[in-house]
Amino acid sequence: MATPTNFTLDYALASHPGQLRPLNEDAIGARPDIGLFVLCDGLGGYNAGEIAATMAVSSLLSTLAADYEQASAAGAPFDPRQVMSERMIEMNGVISSAAANSAAFEGMATTIVVAWLLGDRLWVAHAGDSRLYRFREGVLEALTRDHSFSQELLDAGMVTEEEAKLLPSKNLVTRALGAGGEVEPEVNDYPLRIGDVLMLCSDGLTEMVDDVQIAGAIFASVPDVQRAAQRLLDMANAAGGRDNVSVIVVRLAGRKGLEPRRASAAEVRSSVASKAASPSG
Repeated sequence: MATPTNFTLDYALASHPGQLRPLNEDAIGARPDIGLFVLCDGLGGYNAGEIAATMAVSSLLSTLAADYEQASAAGAPFDPRQVMSERMIEMNGVISSAAANSAAFEGMATTIVVAWLLGDRLWVAHAGDSRLYRFREGVLEALTRDHSFSQELLDAGMVTEEEAKLLPSKNLVTRALGAGGEVEPEVNDYPLRIGDVLMLCSDGLTEMVDDVQIAGAIFASVPDVQRAAQRLLDMANAAGGRDNVSVIVVRLAGRKGLEPRRASAAEVRSSVASKAASPSG
């Protein structure tokens, strides 16, 4: 039986339409009481993408929480991998059906990334190119792999990373909820540590800000997660803001029952100086 996260969480959610688009088709939401965070990036035209993203966030928060609470009340086994996958597949059908039955919703779909902190582990489910990063001990690592045409070419060795960024079809996703047909969510789990910072984001961030800049923004902002989230949005918009941009930043501040210890300003400056003085490699 999975248990609620063993960590106290600091978290922040932030979203912005960007500099060029009048409508924000991203959607974000959270159930921090059970360690659940969801981010979607709507696809399609007009208001359809926004609807698909909002439907997915609302439904996943509700159904996953209900599944967890029902299993907890019954003392029954709980498999996060199975539950997350089943609920995302179910949502794929709901969005596809809505799109098929209304001309206003035709073609709507959404990417999705879900982070669920249970016990000492992080469960990550995603479809599309919305990402989840982990910042641990000064190192930023993407825990998701894009489901996109450019990523497939990159994995096959047909293009370099720089060439992939210039492809006309670089934003074509190969998995999404409601994109037609069946969807196979990717679900993985990872151990958690005190001090980990998790960052979920839409491609409106990663298209404008590279991983080195993202790492620098998080390093410069923690333990203030709200500052980190706002800094990332500001950086994307300053770089051009060509798309909607959304982020969720979650920091594992300490273990439940233990008072979290925050680094002092002097300790942060010392850490920065130490890293700057250390030889690379």
